[in-house]
Amino acid sequence: MPDLTLHAVQPAAAKRIKPFLDEILEKYRDRIHSIYITGTAITDDYDEKVSDVNSIFVLKEIDIKFLEIIAPLGKKYGKSRVAAPLIMTPDYIDSSRDVFPVEFLNFKLIHATVFGEDIFKNIEIRKTDLRHQCERDLKTKLIWLRQGYLSSLGNRKTLTAGFAKSITGYIPLFRALIVLFGKEPPVKQREVITALSEAMNINTDIFATVLKEKYDRIKLSLEELNTIFEDYYAATEKLGKMVDEIKE
Repeated sequence: MPDLTLHAVQPAAAKRIKPFLDEILEKYRDRIHSIYITGTAITDDYDEKVSDVNSIFVLKEIDIKFLEIIAPLGKKYGKSRVAAPLIMTPDYIDSSRDVFPVEFLNFKLIHATVFGEDIFKNIEIRKTDLRHQCERDLKTKLIWLRQGYLSSLGNRKTLTAGFAKSITGYIPLFRALIVLFGKEPPVKQREVITALSEAMNINTDIFATVLKEKYDRIKLSLEELNTIFEDYYAATEKLGKMVDEIKE
């Protein structure tokens, strides 16, 4: 019977999620295909003050009873920044790679198998599917930036929080763009932004600025935030145009 192995997880993150995983495995071990830790919890980007510990449970088949078991644990472990896990099955993964190629690419690149067989290691992602989602996601981000800016009503704290939250969602997309342009994406977030610049031959300084603002908690004036918004929007728009020009 497989054991839980957390040696590839950042120590602080492993300490937080181990009791959660132990409790699940005690009640449901036989019906779990595999469990993974993903995201910053297995990289040097992990910051125990702000980072969640993200996980994926792959069940042999979907069972509502599993959801009933896990739902009450959210409040108990959420305080320790243990995020609600993603729940999948092998069949779901196989049939969804073309729908969510960006997400599955990042699961493939950044995961630690802590229980069971590694289903993500050899997963195949088609570049055509990847391009379609990148194009869609970049257009969606432009809408989000416009609406987020308007809904902030010029509030400095709201704008700052919005930028910090948004850059987290950009990083997985950047890795997909790097792959689209024929390069190997790094794991660390700051290195991803540098690699994106090199792969697409564009200036990515604004993304580095927003990432620094998130982790260093820099206090910026409203005028500085407005300038960031303008540059952020323009850079996102440029990425979208470059993806649009890719020939299939």
